[in-house]
Amino acid sequence: MKQLSRQGAIDDGLLDSFGARPTGDGRWSATIDRSWWGWSGPHGGAIAALAVRVGADAAPGTSVRALDLRFVGKPDGAELFLAPSVREVGRHTRIVDVSITQAGVEIASASVTAGRVGESGPTDVVDRSASVPGPERLDSFMIPPEIVPMGAHLDLRPVDGPLPLTGADEPWMRAWITSRTPMAVDAGYLALLADCLPPAVFPTLTAPLALPTVAFSMHVTSPLDDATPAPILVHTRNISTSGGWSVDDTSLRDRGGRLLACARQSRRVLGWPVR
Repeated sequence: MKQLSRQGAIDDGLLDSFGARPTGDGRWSATIDRSWWGWSGPHGGAIAALAVRVGADAAPGTSVRALDLRFVGKPDGAELFLAPSVREVGRHTRIVDVSITQAGVEIASASVTAGRVGESGPTDVVDRSASVPGPERLDSFMIPPEIVPMGAHLDLRPVDGPLPLTGADEPWMRAWITSRTPMAVDAGYLALLADCLPPAVFPTLTAPLALPTVAFSMHVTSPLDDATPAPILVHTRNISTSGGWSVDDTSLRDRGGRLLACARQSRRVLGWPVR
């Protein structure tokens, strides 16, 4: 994975999109402008992506393997500050805790697990799915930017399954997603895309609800050895919505069907009923 540099950010679409820059002592600042907002505030996937990148910068020589993110406040349009703290776990594993604040108030906390990745071998377990139509053969679907501004930043091409707000019976969606600004395929980019589809319960609805993310986790499952910008197949499904909470599972795969990462989100349901 490409690493950040404390001397200056690399030429990278993800960092440029959020104005990420070092402020000294390993800390970074960024701003998620309103074009990257979701239903009611800054896109949570952007905050997750920035936490991953800052964690990677704080643990040079390693690759990001997992992210755990908790929102402890409501983000707004103010400047974000991300401060990492590194813990060594053995010789080759690092846990990087990242505090994310706005105006001196913590709005999220993240834990990034990074470590050395060995060479592949014949006993590796690799999850591959059956092939699906490539993005070139599919029509683009625009999330209405007047409702969700960040939709304008995405080339989103549904593969199969129901569309949001169609009153369908099944709570899942699958689509190829590419950012319109080219971004390297790394753990940060996967964290961004893992939160780009609407909540997976949306196909069963006919009107939108606010379902803010409270907890987000992601695990990288394959070596990310090709950073070339590329479409990612994102499949999200709702595994539970009850009692005011909703849980989604999301998988992210490359063109060959190889599982790159899996993610899970717990959301609060603000409004009821959900059908």
